[in-house]
Amino acid sequence: MAAVVFYISGHGFGHASRQIEVINALGDLRPDLRILVRTSAARWLFERTVRVPFDVQQAECDTGAVQLDSLRLDAADTVGRAARFYATIDARAERDAAILRDAAAVLVIADAPPLACAAAARAGVPSIVISNFTWDWIYEAYREYLPAAPALLPTMRTAYSTAAEAWRLPMHGGFEPFDVIRDLPFVARHATHTPEHTRTRLGLPRIGRLALSSFGGYGIDGFDPARLDCLDEFGVVLTGRNPPGVPAPPGVHGVDENRLYGQGLRYEDLVRAVDVVVTKPGYGIIAECLANDTALLYTSRGRFREYDVLIAAMPSFLRAGFIEMDALLAGRWKASLRALIGLPAPSGRPPTDGAVVAARWIDRILTS
Repeated sequence: MAAVVFYISGHGFGHASRQIEVINALGDLRPDLRILVRTSAARWLFERTVRVPFDVQQAECDTGAVQLDSLRLDAADTVGRAARFYATIDARAERDAAILRDAAAVLVIADAPPLACAAAARAGVPSIVISNFTWDWIYEAYREYLPAAPALLPTMRTAYSTAAEAWRLPMHGGFEPFDVIRDLPFVARHATHTPEHTRTRLGLPRIGRLALSSFGGYGIDGFDPARLDCLDEFGVVLTGRNPPGVPAPPGVHGVDENRLYGQGLRYEDLVRAVDVVVTKPGYGIIAECLANDTALLYTSRGRFREYDVLIAAMPSFLRAGFIEMDALLAGRWKASLRALIGLPAPSGRPPTDGAVVAARWIDRILTS
């Protein structure tokens, strides 16, 4: 059976969550395909949210950024690890080319490891990059560390340049290595349950404003929900997997993600069920808030080049507000939440059907 192979960066959940939407749309459109995923992202995310037949192989496809927690990263270590990884890209590409041949791959999709493009080229298979940024563009911002790794960016760009096309998502940066660039709409996860249904199933208040604290798999250090100043006006939802069961302050609601998925819900249903998501800005959560008409309160996220692009774009299509990190960690949320809730909704609403569009474009390539 012919296979489409997805190489997905393991940095955070955003790359995986949006490609899962593409995988689901592609599987619906082409059930005759084998879909294979190579990634270091959490396997449970795929097992719980991919609804079509697929295989996943745990593999180090790139090094992403070295996160200390959700809000801080180590730029020096980020460049150092990337340099060591890409110094061995030829051997890695040769190994992965054999994997692609064994899988009868006919197309490779990358979000957005350069290794995927290099391996596809060696295997004689076309590759497509689907992303809102390229990793060479991210690393380019850490200029003070690049003299110690002079081959890093040229090596990545050479690999990217072998791709047949790049399909660029909104809020983008980079993409200089590609000859052919096409723009996709937002790829976003859409809730399938009403807020009332989701709140009821999860034991959340049926009425009243709720804010969801969403900081991904890295967590956030130094935050104590007992210090929140907003609980008289906003309930706060905290999520996790296998939480320890420590009693939460009144107004703070814990949601075990195992229970969430066990109830037939998905994270986007929870995003739709709340009024505000409190988070660091990333493509995935921004797209999810856009698709589900939820406001977003964001803080700074350390030295990550994508940040400035995201915060410049958000106000045109999303109710978005900023909270200083000190205020976030200290629990001084009320003033920022009040100001955000009072904002009018932007007049423009971009399309969020990028997963379906991408699946159709993939199908066109496969049938041409």
